[in-house]
Amino acid sequence: MKIHHYHSTITWTGNNGTGTSNYLSYSRDHVISIPHKPDIYGSSDTAFRGDGTKHNPEDMLLASLSVCHMLWYLHLCADAGIHIISYRDTPEGKMLENQEGGGKFIEVILNPIITIEHTDMIDLALSLHEKAHACCFIANSVNFPVKHNPILNIQHIV
Repeated sequence: MKIHHYHSTITWTGNNGTGTSNYLSYSRDHVISIPHKPDIYGSSDTAFRGDGTKHNPEDMLLASLSVCHMLWYLHLCADAGIHIISYRDTPEGKMLENQEGGGKFIEVILNPIITIEHTDMIDLALSLHEKAHACCFIANSVNFPVKHNPILNIQHIV
């Protein structure tokens, strides 16, 4: 078994002069730095006093699930000889906030729209979503259901 290591630095940039002297006194802004990659400017969701122009953890979790599924799916399709022409996903996540202000995700639904080259590959292409889901590192790490509703289109190459 192989262990992979990941590293990042998270720096809070929201001190408006008085630190966290009270709940309203500070910004939720932060920078996510990962070696050899562009910084990601983040905040909390606007529902939690964040800056809506910056990435929030909930959006990034949703995107991570979608991208992980897509990368595994493309890999499995390439191995199976399925020619993917395009892939686009519009994932949706549901988060339940409790009375104390905490919460958790209760479901994510991936909605990939995929264009493939041959009609004789439709059944196999659809079935590979289950295998991609089983292989996805991120989906295997969360404790809520990740569902998928793929739509397949056919593009005949002449």
